[in-house]
Amino acid sequence: MPGNHDADHDGNHDAEGVDAPVRGVRRRGFLKVAAAATAAGTLDPRVLAAAIATPPAPGAPASAEVFGGTRDVPQEDVIALGNGEPPALQFQAWPGGTGALLEKYWRAGLNPFEKTPIDVEPWEGSVPSTEEEIAFLPVHRLSALVRERRVSPTELFDIYMERMKRYDPVLLCAVTILEDRGREEAEQAEAEIRAGEWRGPLHGIPYGVKDLFSTVGARTTWGSAAFQTQMIEEDAEVVRRLNAAGAVLIAKLATGEFARGDRWYRGRTLNPWNLAWGSSGSSAGPGSATAAGCVAFSIGTETRGSIVSPSRRNGLSALRPTFGRVSRYGGMVLSWSMDKTGPMCRTIEDCALVFNEIHGSDEKDPASITTPFRFERNPDLAALSIGYTEDAPHSFVEKLEELGARPRLMRELPAQSASSLGAESSSAFDFHVAPGGELPPVPEGLSEVEERDFTRFRRGREGLAMDYVHAQRRRHIVMKRMADAMEGFDMFATGSGEVGLTNETGHPAAVVQYGFGPLGPEGEEAEQPLTTTLIGDLFADDRILSVAHAFQAATDWHTRHPALD
Repeated sequence: MPGNHDADHDGNHDAEGVDAPVRGVRRRGFLKVAAAATAAGTLDPRVLAAAIATPPAPGAPASAEVFGGTRDVPQEDVIALGNGEPPALQFQAWPGGTGALLEKYWRAGLNPFEKTPIDVEPWEGSVPSTEEEIAFLPVHRLSALVRERRVSPTELFDIYMERMKRYDPVLLCAVTILEDRGREEAEQAEAEIRAGEWRGPLHGIPYGVKDLFSTVGARTTWGSAAFQTQMIEEDAEVVRRLNAAGAVLIAKLATGEFARGDRWYRGRTLNPWNLAWGSSGSSAGPGSATAAGCVAFSIGTETRGSIVSPSRRNGLSALRPTFGRVSRYGGMVLSWSMDKTGPMCRTIEDCALVFNEIHGSDEKDPASITTPFRFERNPDLAALSIGYTEDAPHSFVEKLEELGARPRLMRELPAQSASSLGAESSSAFDFHVAPGGELPPVPEGLSEVEERDFTRFRRGREGLAMDYVHAQRRRHIVMKRMADAMEGFDMFATGSGEVGLTNETGHPAAVVQYGFGPLGPEGEEAEQPLTTTLIGDLFADDRILSVAHAFQAATDWHTRHPALD
């Protein structure tokens, strides 16, 4: 009953008759209730006493505590949370909301749910004579060979599997090599194609997926030693869609621990262009394996740079889609409002082929949305409004101008708002860092780096709920300012990539090779492709890919590959 308390072992009581301390009392919960009650003008000692005297059930989420009072929640009724359960509030990239976006398409006479196929152009000439030449062919050329039965899916599987086994010990690009599953899928694809049942451009093409995504029969480690035996017996939605397209999964590719950087429990994933350099992250394995010709393409994820950065580091073509265009279901959550899934390839046309198979809404990912995607191999560059920032590579902008574009200087971009990543990632990993609902103490004697890693998912506990809501309100203001900045522009080229800002606003980005030069740690530079980034207007993924492809069709920087032997 409120006001009735047992004394602690010292028999001490505060002035209001509330035990201090009381077994099970949590100072933080007391302060939260007190602050809320004071602000509401309802500070009642009996309410505070009840709030602190009734501890929450072990593992209960903070929502079991009610500001200004308490609610007893039997332990069996508390909803347990893991990593993936989405919140009720969903981020929408279009500042006016998804409904307004769909109405815009309807008024323009567009069907957002229409599927537009991308044809594969026929193969011309003889088949490459070496396995290495075949391994580095882009997906759209491999697809032509497979469709015309000049190379079989099992032959492709053997080529890529041999390279994966040969180079993974050097690059540390793979967590789990899926030889049995891959061979079974390749044999199935071969039988279907022989029977005249060609599923499309990815049929029989070997690929790898970042080890944040679950797959039946294989570990899903999230790059962490703590989860290196974790089995989630379900294919993630992106894996399911690629399987439906006939693609052949041959490896779970490395991710930096919990989607940060290029270091994981086996070591550091390396850049095949320069083994003195990491491959960047956190889509470290997809970047390294695709650049090394160990897979034909790969699937990465990005929250704040994890597709763009490793693609640039490893000299790849890539698409970080507009937020919501590809389902994240079955993938590790870092941020419900910023996580994105996208293709990492050796050419832009390959990115379009892969994206066309994986985009679209999914009921299991409530933030997902279907919008039109119409890739053009020969876009009218003069009809598109292309901007560039002052740090954009001059040679890239000049080439677009040669091809018919009329690039103009981009107007000033808004300043980035405060990030909400800390709060969301802390919620996503609370089940891990606070098992049973209580935080273990930080061990003594940790180095600065070790302490930072140990407390990484605790920082979201330090802010107020109101701080997070304020951050989201400011974020929406920045989104509207970004819409104003993009007014009259379909896209813009940038040297920096504007990764922080555009991940907050949800805009798409395409990474494209534009040159060749020395990159790497000081004193250990090596020649490799140079890349830049095209940022598109919201849901203009097809336009940035079409323009980037037009650039690649007139250049050959994307055709170069590292010499690993």
